[in-house]
Amino acid sequence: MRLGSSSPLDHADPVQWARRHRELGLEVINFPLNCESDPGLIDAYAKAVADEGLAIAEVGVWRNPMSPDPAERESSLRFAIGQLELADRLGACCCVNILGARGPRWDGAYRENFSEETWKMGVSMIREVIDAVRPTRTFFTIESMPWMYPTSPDEYLQLLEDVDRDRFAVHLDMFNWMTSPQRYFYNEEFADECFEKLGKFVKSCHLKNVLLEGDYTLHLRETAPQDGGVNIAHLVRRAESYDSAMPFIIEHLDSDEAYLNSIAYVQSITK
Repeated sequence: MRLGSSSPLDHADPVQWARRHRELGLEVINFPLNCESDPGLIDAYAKAVADEGLAIAEVGVWRNPMSPDPAERESSLRFAIGQLELADRLGACCCVNILGARGPRWDGAYRENFSEETWKMGVSMIREVIDAVRPTRTFFTIESMPWMYPTSPDEYLQLLEDVDRDRFAVHLDMFNWMTSPQRYFYNEEFADECFEKLGKFVKSCHLKNVLLEGDYTLHLRETAPQDGGVNIAHLVRRAESYDSAMPFIIEHLDSDEAYLNSIAYVQSITK
């Protein structure tokens, strides 16, 4: 595996930023700028990445190309195209977005997220993004999510088939798929299923954890890697059986201190 952090970490300039990641034993990063950033600054961060021997795991989109608002939907689509172009220029492992939500919250849970129309819209959107860029050095991916397509390895396989583009691949966040007690308690078996079905398509993974709490009706809470019930060491081993250099990005923590603690924990259990 190659470990990284979604935190930009406190830094004064691109050189210090990249050096700090390397000093922590990290090998991959999320690119901290976007296609609308100053081109000179993009080049400076890209050079710092190369000089420190890091790799760019992800260029993120994080916009809603399924928005019910036509202006937001079009803006999100154009931004996704721009981010894929940036990822291709940088040689990132992937450009990643969610499929999108059919309501006002960009990543929200809505009944319409699971309609046949939404599936068809998603397939069309992914094709449009890839066909606009025709990347050769990166892949466009959809992050697995708990309340929008695709919600399982089998659905992701179907999405790959329906999109039918060589440069469409998988971004795996198995923790977002912890949506039942069965998947939680049998998380090792679920990790096996994820990689047996999707392993050859996976370009990057998120790393955190999930804790099943005792509250009714069902409460699965996202946590730091060291605080949940998913066997992270097993997950990493399964990923490494398909790609020994699989990127894993720790995410959704609220301070540099929290990231540093999680980095140390993951390094300690994956040596």
